[in-house]
Amino acid sequence: MRTTIDAGGRVVIPKDLRERLGLRPGQHLDIAVLDGRISIDVTGVGMHLETRGDVAVAVPDEPIEPLDAETVRATLEQLRR
Repeated sequence: MRTTIDAGGRVVIPKDLRERLGLRPGQHLDIAVLDGRISIDVTGVGMHLETRGDVAVAVPDEPIEPLDAETVRATLEQLRR
């Protein structure tokens, strides 16, 4: 797919790709140059560890949507393709 860079340096990711990757407005992305190419990666959610009782628990630094069975099924199906 082709796209362009506007005068402000912005690149539009085509809607089809945004939908396939589950990208949404305001989402953070990492951008880097790797082997002479631009690489754009979806950033993960920042986490920190909290001790709850005798157990260390990973806690997200920002609110995240709960994971449901349908999301897991759809992800597995997508990975199988």
